[in-house]
Amino acid sequence: MSPSPVAVVTDSTAHLPPGAAEGRNVHVVPLEVRLGERTARDGVDVSAAELIAALADRDLTVQTSRPTPAAFAERFTALLDDGAPAVVAVHLSRRLSGTWDAARLAAQDVAPDRIRVVDSGAIAMGLGFAVLAAAEAAGSGSGPDEVEAVAAAVAARARVLFAVQDLERLRRGGRIGAASALLGTALSVKPILHLRDGRITPLEKVRTTARATERLVALAVAEAGPSARLAVHHLGAAARAEDVADRLREQLPDAAGLHVCEVGAVIGAHAGPGLVGVVVVPAG
Repeated sequence: MSPSPVAVVTDSTAHLPPGAAEGRNVHVVPLEVRLGERTARDGVDVSAAELIAALADRDLTVQTSRPTPAAFAERFTALLDDGAPAVVAVHLSRRLSGTWDAARLAAQDVAPDRIRVVDSGAIAMGLGFAVLAAAEAAGSGSGPDEVEAVAAAVAARARVLFAVQDLERLRRGGRIGAASALLGTALSVKPILHLRDGRITPLEKVRTTARATERLVALAVAEAGPSARLAVHHLGAAARAEDVADRLREQLPDAAGLHVCEVGAVIGAHAGPGLVGVVVVPAG
């Protein structure tokens, strides 16, 4: 009997392709979103349509929260008790959420010598591609050191680019820093942002949604190189996302697949409807 592989854990903001977590033995701990009096698990029991409706209701407060350290401790303990020799947990940027810190606290409490917690510095499939690479390494029999290193290497190469309709939700949620310089003209521009050192920062200002689409594609193509991995995300903007995906497929025919999906409630609550983003991971 072969030994059990290293267990890989992530959070719901990774937005893995359907079936990818189950098929690769990845364990997802959901963040939470509060829609008024209702608390729901991201990616589990709240849909994009429900989120968009809640965001449109001016009388409804929408807030997000990290998983508790206890939730991580329960998952880590179960995996180790189930025979995993170690756990590698890979999470969204610690500069955007307390999720990484909650996982770190749980690891210290449960088994600090057997649990590694990785700050991807990314989000969405910038995180997801790192998780999938970690799971592939674990499934091939790699030990925790190598699984952790693979996840960190892929995350370091990830480029996360996105356009939003305005910056108000990001500002209110405290998710923008230098991007606040755009607020004075946010109503007359479509800001293009990216992650830099795990933080959301402004990249460009364009005047129209069509121009934002063009620039997202051009920026992604410039970053990609041969055999890059790509993902397109959106919230309530399926047609634009498919347009971006079609353009990327045309200009990057040798890309290693392209995943298109609508973001979950946690990312959507901060970015707002109309979000379109591209994640690029150049080949290593």
